Amino acid sequence: MRVVRGIEAARQVLCSKRGLDLDAPPEVLERTAEALGRETGLSAAEAVELIVADVRNRGDAAVRDITARLDGSDAGCAEVSRADIAAARGSVPAEVVDALTVAAGRVRRFHEASAPCGWYDEAEGYGQTVNPVERVGVYVPGGTARYPSTVLMAAVPARVAGVGEIVMCTPAGDGGAPSPVTLAAAAEAGVDRVFGIGGAQAVAAMAYGTETVPKMDMICGPGNVFVTLAKKMVYGDVGIDGLYGPTETVIIADESSNPTLCAVDLLAQAEHDELAAPVLITTSEKLADTVIREIGTRIGRLDRRKIAGEAIRGRGVAAIVDSLDEAFDLSNEFAPEHVSLAVAGPRAHLGRIRNAGAVFLGEFSHEVLGDYVAGPSHVMPTGGTARFSSGIGVHSFVKLSPVVAVDEAVSKELGRAASLIARAEGLTGHAEAAEVRDELLQRPQRGSRQGSAGA
Repeated sequence: MRVVRGIEAARQVLCSKRGLDLDAPPEVLERTAEALGRETGLSAAEAVELIVADVRNRGDAAVRDITARLDGSDAGCAEVSRADIAAARGSVPAEVVDALTVAAGRVRRFHEASAPCGWYDEAEGYGQTVNPVERVGVYVPGGTARYPSTVLMAAVPARVAGVGEIVMCTPAGDGGAPSPVTLAAAAEAGVDRVFGIGGAQAVAAMAYGTETVPKMDMICGPGNVFVTLAKKMVYGDVGIDGLYGPTETVIIADESSNPTLCAVDLLAQAEHDELAAPVLITTSEKLADTVIREIGTRIGRLDRRKIAGEAIRGRGVAAIVDSLDEAFDLSNEFAPEHVSLAVAGPRAHLGRIRNAGAVFLGEFSHEVLGDYVAGPSHVMPTGGTARFSSGIGVHSFVKLSPVVAVDEAVSKELGRAASLIARAEGLTGHAEAAEVRDELLQRPQRGSRQGSAGA
């Protein structure tokens, strides 16, 4: 884990060239190019462009071919039947199903409480309606790990929003079907249809539709760089929730913090991905030293210790700063997916955090709870995009339509201002559309249903 001292050095390490890194390692690109029948030198974006175009043009046949070449799977576009989903749920240990039920309940209640509402102000003559997206495609990763939690975190908010149809795509496993626990989560979340398709081809299939996969209005969920690039590429033809990179967590700690809890929380995030960013920002050099020793002691216990070790070595940072003011400034500039306040009196500092996907207050409100059962979705902005975006919520799946319904007196008053602004812009048609109504209102026998202004 890299140790840096002072806010300027930390800023240089954490914030320079900050952003979503949408490229893949050379060896992955080489394998992808070979599988697609292209020469080496293909970028990740070029590979995804080929995949999306092929699926758009050839539908199911393209999905089958690409999946066979890239994943070595003949699962193709097979839909998982309701009977198979029910059987998969029955094969999952009862305590795991119960845990999924607990998690789904908290996620549902959180999003019900945070749902935007329609409103109307009769006096002002304006308001807003809230309508759900009709069809949503959920992408759930399934590469180096299973993610039933992601099913809940994406599909449950969509269902709370009132989405009419939810379709899920997730890679098929060695047996030709998604993992049973992922299917159990789909049943718990109320997903309507499940397809065992992964990668950019799954995104393209949901964006444009195939003979088997229905066309969606919106696609949500995290994925690898190819999935993320595919979402970026199809945006505009469908809606997307956001672009997500590897997970990142900042723990802000002081001399009162428990070093063991800091260490296990950093390791929990490191085991997600070799590119995960576990970051400690602290005012205590002694704490930083102890946390680093704890990480070294505990990492060998992890099943995914190789992945966690790569993340700790590659992107792990312990930044030692002079004050909590500097810690908050550095965190806000980094704008991470998660911020954990492991400091004395954390609630008093909540207002200091301006840029974060989610904030966790205190050492027992830890980020692992956020991954699974706390309530908010764990699909959060990464790569510094927390400066301008939010994680998945009910707001992700609804459309807000303003409504205007002013009476004649207000229309006359506002119309004069509209006419003046329109003429200042040189849009005389706009101006006349306002002015003609004023003329109608000045007539003794006025009324928009009695004829045109020129009659």
